[in-house]
Amino acid sequence: MKPKISDVAKVAGVSPTTVSRVLNNRGYLSEKTKKLVYRAMEELDYVPNDLARSLYNQRSNLIGLIVPTTSNPFFGELAFHLENICDSKGFKVMICNSSNREDKEMKYWDMLSRNQVDGMIVVSYNRGVFNERKLSHPVVAIDHYLSEQIPVVGSDNYAGGKAATTLLLEKGCKEIIHLHGPTSLNTPANLRKKAYEDVMCKNGVRPITLEVNEILNKQNQQRVIEQLFNTYPNVEGIFASDDMLAASVIREARLRNIEIPNQLKVVGYDGTEALQTFLPQLTTVQQPIEQIAETAIMKLVEMIEEKDQSEVSYETRLPITIKMGETT
Repeated sequence: MKPKISDVAKVAGVSPTTVSRVLNNRGYLSEKTKKLVYRAMEELDYVPNDLARSLYNQRSNLIGLIVPTTSNPFFGELAFHLENICDSKGFKVMICNSSNREDKEMKYWDMLSRNQVDGMIVVSYNRGVFNERKLSHPVVAIDHYLSEQIPVVGSDNYAGGKAATTLLLEKGCKEIIHLHGPTSLNTPANLRKKAYEDVMCKNGVRPITLEVNEILNKQNQQRVIEQLFNTYPNVEGIFASDDMLAASVIREARLRNIEIPNQLKVVGYDGTEALQTFLPQLTTVQQPIEQIAETAIMKLVEMIEEKDQSEVSYETRLPITIKMGETT
């Protein structure tokens, strides 16, 4: 039979109220009393009821995480850091892969709400899902504008776009093309394109941007990349808005016997550990992914604990670095 708090109290020689206070870290308790309770719990193999504790504390210590897919290196690494940091702070994480589908995001939102999560961290291309829903708990977005009430954390996208474009120009590239996601999405990543165009125009070079409308669709990525090489056979530099796009560009260039970096120079964006492992030669704009995760959790915890947010900025842009490789 599953042991109860009263059984733990009997073995420890204390009251059930004292056991409850130890479990919930409430009030002053001597180290001797705590050791007696913990020893009794171990002896009886007693496992605290998380649901009961959450009702008592009015906290579930659960964080919901919604991402398009953890199979993408950036989202996978982000989820890894978020889970690790949450664990160190006593939170458990419920990870939801939405496949970038609006209907799944709505279902996950409802499911996480029913499970009484303390807060959510969200990466979504579907602004309407969150903009139109009542926020019953704190939410922080990663690199996407979801609502005027939801703070955003990400890298300094403009600085990243500027650094990538400047590097290609300094390497002698004259015809530089930017591969980007759909600008119809209201996302800070659009600043990468803005920076590219600003730098190109400042240097008297015509900017050319090709949009990949379904950014996570590999077939669509390939179609746009083939179009790029067919339409602009003399392209000398390509700035891809993420490393997966850059990897596809390099693969297509090799199929066409285009030498990198002699004939074509490529710069990506993200700098995940996964891409550095299987494509270490890629020059890329490296996002501070662990710092993004830490900042998002810090903001979320402050909101959960209802700390004063009046002086906290709506958007946080963290510094990028350029990781030099052999593709430039």
